[in-house]
Amino acid sequence: MPFALDADIARIIGVESGPPKPAESSVARDDWQTLRATGEELMSAVDASLPDHSTVAREDFAVNSYDGTQLPVRWYIPEGHGSSSDGSAVVYLHGGGMILGSVQRCDRYVAGHVAESGVPVLSVDYRRAPEDPYPTPVEDCYAALAWLAAHADELSVNADRLALMGDSGGGGLAAATALLARDRELPVAKQILIYPMLDDRTTTPDPALEPFAFWTYDNNYTGWHALLGDAIGTSEVPATAAPARARDLSGLPSAFIEVGELDIFRDECIEFARRLASAGTSVELHVHPGCPHGYDRVDPSIPVAQRSRADRLRVLRSL
Repeated sequence: MPFALDADIARIIGVESGPPKPAESSVARDDWQTLRATGEELMSAVDASLPDHSTVAREDFAVNSYDGTQLPVRWYIPEGHGSSSDGSAVVYLHGGGMILGSVQRCDRYVAGHVAESGVPVLSVDYRRAPEDPYPTPVEDCYAALAWLAAHADELSVNADRLALMGDSGGGGLAAATALLARDRELPVAKQILIYPMLDDRTTTPDPALEPFAFWTYDNNYTGWHALLGDAIGTSEVPATAAPARARDLSGLPSAFIEVGELDIFRDECIEFARRLASAGTSVELHVHPGCPHGYDRVDPSIPVAQRSRADRLRVLRSL
């Protein structure tokens, strides 16, 4: 049976039959400026449509990154968060294909997870490619994790119960940060990877998936090329840039991974989950039928989005 979009997603985007024709596919390969502009406009519109969750307090801090740059981060505090230092917390890394997005453009999205899970979150404004290529984005993310661990007591959380969470490009950065944290002996309790961008070699179209690609193969080349330059696709790419390149996945925190069946990241996510499990790491993997990249942002009220959100909240509450 051929692939088909989830019926609710097809209805919402106005597809009666056949695959969608997403607007992003018109952005030329390597045109990161246009991809950033269109992507951030969409990201802002989606976030503005969500509840503002005014019961979640926000506090902005600055973190020193590896090169001395002051990095903005935002701390989200759920209602009723007390003075006990035994609770868990999450470092959240926004999506955007390594080239777009910001803390502000996912503010309500993050606040919603905090309000519903009761778990505080540190959202990171990591620097983006191509202005700041590898290793800056992942080093920024690691710096935020290390900062949260160092300030755990004053923020009323337990430094041994910190998780990494990210979606799309942020999911790839979460996996890469987990590798850095393992090698630098900084404890991480969990990695929560939402359709993560893991492999710079995913740039050759799969004819079965290409018609459904909300994030296209050209988009993917643009993001990875911006991050890696001419090293893209070569043996010179390190694991902390593209986690699918890691030879050793042992000693990593347990993982929750989800991806859509119609996402160009599907195979790399399944393979990463398999390799984590083979290395002795506990993995929970979900592949959602009929779902393209970013399916949960199409309409949070549809059943598949509700199911995936319930799984994420369950994992957050279990930290």
